[in-house]
Amino acid sequence: MASGVMISLSDLVTGNEDHLIGRLSAEFANQGFETQRTSQTRAWAFAIAHLKTIAGQLIAHDASFAEWRLLLEYEIPRRQKRPDGILLDDNIVFVIEFKLGASRAGAAERWQTEEYALDLRDFHGGSSDKTIIPLLCLESGVNLTASTGEGTKAGVWSVQVCDIASLADRIIAFHGAQNRFGRLIDAERWIIAPYRPTLTIIEAAERLFAQHDVREISHSYADNLTQATSVIIEHIREAQQVGDHRICFVTGVPGAGKTLTGLNAVHDPQLRSEGRPPAVFLSGNGPLVKIIRKALVHSCRRQSIPRTEAERQVTAFIQNVHSFVRHYLGDVTSPPTENVIIFDEAQRAWDARKMAKKHNHAISEPELVLEIMERCKPWSVIVALVGGGQEIHEGEGGLAQWGQALARRAAPWTVVVSHQALHGGPSVAGQRLFRDESIGNSVVREDTRLHLRVSTRSWRAHKFNEWVNEVLALHPTEAVGRLPSLREYPIAMTRDLELARKWLRAHSRLEPNRRCGLVASSGAIRLRAYGIELSTGFRQNYPYDEWFLAGPEDVRSSFHLEVAATEFEVQGLELDWVGLCWGNDLAIGDTGEWIFQRFTGTKWRRVRDNQRQIYTLNKYRVLLTRARQGIIIWVPRGIDNDITLDRGTFDAVYEYLTACGVQNVEDVL
Repeated sequence: MASGVMISLSDLVTGNEDHLIGRLSAEFANQGFETQRTSQTRAWAFAIAHLKTIAGQLIAHDASFAEWRLLLEYEIPRRQKRPDGILLDDNIVFVIEFKLGASRAGAAERWQTEEYALDLRDFHGGSSDKTIIPLLCLESGVNLTASTGEGTKAGVWSVQVCDIASLADRIIAFHGAQNRFGRLIDAERWIIAPYRPTLTIIEAAERLFAQHDVREISHSYADNLTQATSVIIEHIREAQQVGDHRICFVTGVPGAGKTLTGLNAVHDPQLRSEGRPPAVFLSGNGPLVKIIRKALVHSCRRQSIPRTEAERQVTAFIQNVHSFVRHYLGDVTSPPTENVIIFDEAQRAWDARKMAKKHNHAISEPELVLEIMERCKPWSVIVALVGGGQEIHEGEGGLAQWGQALARRAAPWTVVVSHQALHGGPSVAGQRLFRDESIGNSVVREDTRLHLRVSTRSWRAHKFNEWVNEVLALHPTEAVGRLPSLREYPIAMTRDLELARKWLRAHSRLEPNRRCGLVASSGAIRLRAYGIELSTGFRQNYPYDEWFLAGPEDVRSSFHLEVAATEFEVQGLELDWVGLCWGNDLAIGDTGEWIFQRFTGTKWRRVRDNQRQIYTLNKYRVLLTRARQGIIIWVPRGIDNDITLDRGTFDAVYEYLTACGVQNVEDVL
């Protein structure tokens, strides 16, 4: 059972307050807290005394309320949050938060209370189908009329502010208006219901490496993620039984869990228990590989595993795909030790020109990977994780490059592919695997379960990526129609960098260990004038692993909001709260079109090559979709008499984003 104390309203009325405080203290001690602050004990005494009175008022109104259950200091699992009280009605979960000595409700207090309710809705199995009403109870001075009509947002009401004198009346009013079943929530079952928060990719990697299953760590919105993992495992089994070569293409919206699906397939407990050959997770994303490796080594060290052994285990778990290819290019006959490889961000695989430049071998990376895995006799499986519109650098060939490679292979491949990858769709930016319908010797099997349709990164704004797509497509009217609820997923804008920093700090402090950070395009070089350094030389020497992993006390961490990460450092990773620094490399022209620019020497020069323009749009697509809980966009004001920081250019971007529905933070504070 999570920490906290459960009690019926009748027992609360007749029970001893000191005894209840003692139970809470004992529960805290059981959770590992060595000391208990006097201020906390005083807050408990305050809350219990008033809840005792309120319980008496509720029972006086209706004797059946005596059986209602109240949970005091219930810890929302793995979130380090404890609302003062949770009251379980027939079909209502009341989340009660007291503010000692307060007579007005500030934005921070409202958001804290609402966050409790939203977390229960999003991640707690016992609350997902209930009406959840957050009640912010001030000590005195407020007595608002109960709002009991329609007005919920996906099961959670907006915060209801009341004072102690009116709290019982507020609960009674909601009970009368919302009661549907006439049967109390089973409190014992509610407490032990599964709680599945969405994890960062780093947290997920740590738990999978510790042999947890994805089914334990994915929340209810991500049911399709579990299905995709199961499909992959089925095809690994079939390939071994039949003795053939297979490739599975997994697609999904940004943040849908493609990388998580791949990591889970590598460490699937069913395959481990059956003693099947090992699998390896490969990524061409150098920063992601470095950061996840370091996080996993730290995780091993906490379990007292020697560093050298930890590094050995982690290196076997996740590898750089370019190093993998280079190794087997040097040994053209040896088969890989793994029959299964997971190729993350497969759309970023290098084309033949890039391979010739890097390895003096003018064959595309997809074709080389297919040839290498054909050496595994009699079977092999490639799982290609594909994101649309994510190619951000010259030489990244896209999805169609894999289709061309498959069509040229003499060996037959069974191609298991999502509908979107086969026919095109927004999640793959309209690309298709077989662009000219030529499939060669391939056998194609379409499976809709291999498309991840729901974002697990921004779990309160599942279609935020659609808003991003409309913004980048220059469709402001459509963008406004796809704007997520700003109440649940804040999106703001400012012309003041310091105000953006304050916004990020304020939001990240509302919840322990929620990471904030600045991001910017690698082409936004002139942001140097504002203290944002993005040069290649600087970034190559900056410890971005510490930027992602270190805590707020470390000046190198993202929390300090001094150093911005570019699309290269953040692709495949995420932050809870993101501050996007907009640069002049993507500007708006006089007729409303995008202007693509590259800073050379002392001036901006137009980029007219279509592929490079696509790369720039994709950079901003990556940056705009890194936030898990909210984003603020900083559009500089520009500097007079500096043509490289032209005011008019930035003003046009600001006006366009306003037309897309983004509000200035000063207007919503």
